[in-house]
Amino acid sequence: MEKNNQTLLNKTAVPILQVGGKTLSLDDFYQVIFKNSAVAPDEQALQKVQTNFNFLGGFSSNKLIYGINTGFGPMAQYKVSDENRLQLQYNLIRSHASGGGNLMQPQLVKALMLARLNSFMQAYSGVHPELANLLAELINKNVSPCIFEHGGVGASGDLVQLAHLALVLIGEGEVIYNGEVQPTAAVFEQLNIKPLQIHIREGLAIINGTSAMTGIGLLNIIRAKKLLGWSVMLSAMINEVVEAFDDHYSFELNKVKQHKGQNAIAAQLREILKDSQMIRSRSEHLYNPENLDQEVFEDKVQEYYSLRCVTQILGPIYDTIAQVEQVVVDELNSVNDNPVIDHENHNIFHGGNFHGDYVSLEMDKLKIAITRLSMLSERQLNYLLNDKLNQKFPPFLNLGVLGFNFGMQGMQFTATSTVAENQTLSYPMYVHSIPNNNDNQDIVSMGCNAALLTKKVIDNSFEVLAIQAMTLLQAVDYLDCVNKLSTQTNKVYTDLRAIFPKFIEDKPKYQDLQQVKAYFETAELIS
Repeated sequence: MEKNNQTLLNKTAVPILQVGGKTLSLDDFYQVIFKNSAVAPDEQALQKVQTNFNFLGGFSSNKLIYGINTGFGPMAQYKVSDENRLQLQYNLIRSHASGGGNLMQPQLVKALMLARLNSFMQAYSGVHPELANLLAELINKNVSPCIFEHGGVGASGDLVQLAHLALVLIGEGEVIYNGEVQPTAAVFEQLNIKPLQIHIREGLAIINGTSAMTGIGLLNIIRAKKLLGWSVMLSAMINEVVEAFDDHYSFELNKVKQHKGQNAIAAQLREILKDSQMIRSRSEHLYNPENLDQEVFEDKVQEYYSLRCVTQILGPIYDTIAQVEQVVVDELNSVNDNPVIDHENHNIFHGGNFHGDYVSLEMDKLKIAITRLSMLSERQLNYLLNDKLNQKFPPFLNLGVLGFNFGMQGMQFTATSTVAENQTLSYPMYVHSIPNNNDNQDIVSMGCNAALLTKKVIDNSFEVLAIQAMTLLQAVDYLDCVNKLSTQTNKVYTDLRAIFPKFIEDKPKYQDLQQVKAYFETAELIS
């Protein structure tokens, strides 16, 4: 069986994920965020965190260290007295907890916290082990700090988003717990959680990092993989209902292109369609000598590009997701704050590891790729709905009375509008920098913005594919061909018809759309 690398399926949840001392994978991340696996700081790694903390305490006692006995950013030239050093950290947290816009969903915040925890467990941040333990406790108890979408420019990291995390860690602000926004202090008291006490530089360490964009980015990758898997499935199904020829996804045609993604998509199509009774062989039909006597061929010699070029269109998207995964997982396992506390070399290094360019650029690549995926879906949808193109189905897959009923006509507007929004959202954030912070941050990554916009594009694309799937179900019923579908597409048809029955008479479909979209978000593809 040819393996479908674009789906996250049949994952065996681990009871506890040890964080620190090893590289976290995307699957580790998946287990915690989607399967609710617990996390625990690795004991040996936690000892290194303690050693790193102890080194910082001694090293900084008689030296000028940024963010410990100095101000921050353009205020770094101002020395802070010893008696004010701890209060400086609290001032930093409270002043930067200034986000706006919508609250991030708890799932995004959990991803952010896991990414921040993993960065601290590298033992280069000079934080007390108490901080790592507290983060793990919040993750495991599903306490979600209230963090706003607006605020981060991705230069000194996700300062504003992570300041809201820090605010909760010191027992202030609000959290989402049991689905409700509640005061942090009340929830901590209820759950017997002890707030963080600042020891040396925990305030700066928490907010100086790329963990918001990285956590959101990792979720985007997981969902993009699932989205691509469904796009392949629906592309297979549309080829079935139009009785396409099989050579466009054949091994022989695709192997002469040296792209891994194209050949992977072709392999997935062959696996899905291996027992379909509707796909036709070109050699059995168009290569038959009897057809040469026709002046005009009834069979279309080649399908439209949206059907015939699936491997060439989805292949680059496959490759892009793989590249994005590599880079963002590298960022997950990196030290991304400033300065870097290096107890092994007995020094502290100042620089810019909090700069989010790596994540920002990859998120832009991903959202462009997913927008392209939604465009393919929209074109396949249009082919199904336009009887002048397909010459096979009634207009708008209307199973009722033409002119009196409307079929899927209304839903096409939603798909078209949503794809258009994706196209506009795909303008890259990576090339959009506005200097700020008294021009100290004179070039910024906008990485968190990039990750959030990519999430929006992915959300939209699930909606577009849901509309495409609803239309395909109507096409299957019009042809009465469900028993001729492949095993895999038949299962998709059956599952979806259980939540979206065949319709003839017009009725509102917005609730059906949400249910089908939710199915695509949560159901597992056949591997």
